[in-house]
Amino acid sequence: MPFALLDNRALISVSGPDAEHFLQNILTTDLDTLAAGEAKPGALLSPQGKILFDFLISRAGESGFQLECRADVADDFLRRLMLYKLRAKAEIAKQDQLLVTVAWGDDSTASHSDSTALADTRFRDVAVSRSYGGASEGGDQAAWQTLRIAHGIAESGPDYQIGDAFPHDVLLDETGGVGFKKGCYVGQEVVSRMQHRGTARRRVLIVSADHALPASGTELTVAGRPVGTLGSSEGSIGLAIARIDRVKAALDAGQPILAGDVAVSLAIPAWAKFSFPREAVGAEDA
Repeated sequence: MPFALLDNRALISVSGPDAEHFLQNILTTDLDTLAAGEAKPGALLSPQGKILFDFLISRAGESGFQLECRADVADDFLRRLMLYKLRAKAEIAKQDQLLVTVAWGDDSTASHSDSTALADTRFRDVAVSRSYGGASEGGDQAAWQTLRIAHGIAESGPDYQIGDAFPHDVLLDETGGVGFKKGCYVGQEVVSRMQHRGTARRRVLIVSADHALPASGTELTVAGRPVGTLGSSEGSIGLAIARIDRVKAALDAGQPILAGDVAVSLAIPAWAKFSFPREAVGAEDA
């Protein structure tokens, strides 16, 4: 069974009698749908609806939660949670020196550590599990990167910058990272408006090429005009966040799409429910 060790992650624990109510009122994830043994995606947004922190959240005991996030922004995330806590009866702490083991395939539910493995619910057509606090050695980082890219799973840092993306841009609306039936949370009004009006134009697409892709952050262009930005890549495949209306216009017109000077093809992740618009924007809008 393939696996990889991730040493760039951190774990923030939130526990106490008010923990669930506190988190439910500020995060995009609907905790009413979070089952034991699951790690679901989510975000803490700005009031304008932009992602400030992305994470995977899971239950820890009867009244506790653990939020796995990027290690380099964990302290900022912790401070933001403390800011919102106010009088809530909840304890918030960060676990240092966390090792995350991620495994996939038919036996991915088996843990590589002494912790209980959690199902990474972002993946729809392959079983992926995550375990915390293990001491495993080895693993295949490139294989994990390839798997994540092939399934269209974007993460802040390599794929987008925090503060620059809406949940719809990175498919949190499709991976269960946004609860549209829950009550209010920070940024909820903007996200709900995008959902109900169907105005999301920027989406994660899978990039492929005949040659190695350039660095993350490279613009995708059509006839010199930007249509998106390249994120993670592994060899000749990668992820991009792109304007699907402008991509559709290029496809309809038979215009090449370039990442730097590399010709690329763009595809919607197979599991995703969104599609390219029937009518693309005109040249004056592109």
